[in-house]
Amino acid sequence: MTNQHDSTNEHDKTLTNRQGHPITNNQNIRTVSNRGPATLENYDFIEKISHFDRERVPERVVHARGAGAHGYFETYGVVGDDPISKYTRAKVFQDKGKQTPVFVRFSTVIHGGHSPETLRDPRGFAVKFYTEDGNWDLVGNNLKIFFIRDAMKFPDMIHAFKPDPITNIQDVERFFDFCASSPESFHMVTFIYSPWGIPANYRMMQGSGVNTYKWVNSEGKAVLVKYHWEPLQGIKNLTQKEAEDIQKKNFNHATQDLYDAIENEDYPEWELNVQIMEDGPHPELEFDPLDDTKLWPNDQFPWYPVGKMVLNKNPEDYFAEVEQVAFGTGVLVDGLDFSDDKMLQGRTFSYSDTQRHRVGANYLQLPINAPKKRVATNQNGGQMMYKRDLAPGQNPHINYEPSMLNGLKEATQSAKEYTPLVEGNLVRESIDRQSNTKQAGETYRNFEQWERDELLENLIRDLAVCHIAIQEAMIALAEEADEEYGRLLKEGLQKARNDSSSSKPLGNIDGDKAPKKAIDKGHNAEPY
Repeated sequence: MTNQHDSTNEHDKTLTNRQGHPITNNQNIRTVSNRGPATLENYDFIEKISHFDRERVPERVVHARGAGAHGYFETYGVVGDDPISKYTRAKVFQDKGKQTPVFVRFSTVIHGGHSPETLRDPRGFAVKFYTEDGNWDLVGNNLKIFFIRDAMKFPDMIHAFKPDPITNIQDVERFFDFCASSPESFHMVTFIYSPWGIPANYRMMQGSGVNTYKWVNSEGKAVLVKYHWEPLQGIKNLTQKEAEDIQKKNFNHATQDLYDAIENEDYPEWELNVQIMEDGPHPELEFDPLDDTKLWPNDQFPWYPVGKMVLNKNPEDYFAEVEQVAFGTGVLVDGLDFSDDKMLQGRTFSYSDTQRHRVGANYLQLPINAPKKRVATNQNGGQMMYKRDLAPGQNPHINYEPSMLNGLKEATQSAKEYTPLVEGNLVRESIDRQSNTKQAGETYRNFEQWERDELLENLIRDLAVCHIAIQEAMIALAEEADEEYGRLLKEGLQKARNDSSSSKPLGNIDGDKAPKKAIDKGHNAEPY
């Protein structure tokens, strides 16, 4: 019989530790007799348990709950009847039929990593394109607008929407206190409290870049663009009651739906559409095109399909891919550019800064984040660095630029650089043309009757437990948006009972009564 400690007994599936040592006993620590005590030199145990103690990285402050998949993006090469090169020189969009690998992460926003996927909340929709020019991240949400238009307000907004710092329970009064005090949020509130606030799953929801970006062509001319992902599976949303019924059975339903669909080769697909506007302030419009609380009307700015995305491979490891994938709105390739959208510019610092905190200074060396092309930098050091980004034949002593000693060299500018003119006084002011409620009224009128009914029922239930000043402010915004919207909200609140607590998830039906219900329905037991 072969000695089980003989290293020649090792094969491809033999368990080892991180030093490569075969593990011969993974059931018991080393002890003095079989009852203990344990000895200090239990290396295999110490490595195993100390790694276990560290196997979580800091959770994302927002978008903690996520699911992801690999796939590809195939470009159509055109915008309407025009070659896409008329608008952008980005290689990812050129040459009809060209495919670019992608990784997509879908998420919920406010709650933690194992929170239910049935909660009323925006959904994240982030796409990493591994292009021939390096990575491009298109980081957005399922809804096409946002609550605020200035990044200064973002931490306050998230604080208000997250659980109360004392009770650690989400509180609808805190949510509406912020929203009623921030009139620009009313359009988003109208969407969130309608069935659009609970997508049925990740496959059957839209995606949007939300912010305004720019495309730049080879002559250095730019246009403003908005991105829209349309699911070819169709769109499905849930009512509050339907979502709560699903949550009783499975709070991971959307993750499971995505995984199972791909495993069954029912690959989800989205078509990428863009809206295009000439660069500039557009004073003829009643809204600012850089205002992310606004939709661009598609009768004035039509949607043009420019490509299709297919997700056809599940992650091999959730943590290595879905948890450690890192997106940033500043990750753009040549031919794509920023607009002056103040939310976009605030996000561009915050996103990548967050990933350096969460995953580490060298997060871009991880396979899920690394571009699928050559990388050569003079960046060195930092936690968990495992290689230097050296070019073939580069002098390894030279980690700076410029140099005459065979170091790295700058690239040649191959197309005309985009050089927008920027002038004006430095101020701390809100943008003009705010029009905070007009589009909310249009959205309300565009809803089907059952969607309007669900919106009002959800709003009334939650606002009924809020301070009267908050109720009055929300009624005023609804009345300004649409006469019927405001009237029905006001009438509903006048009749509504307000004996509930505000400490519950948004839109939740009688969730505040759950603690007492657990006591009433609990079965007595004797101690053992």
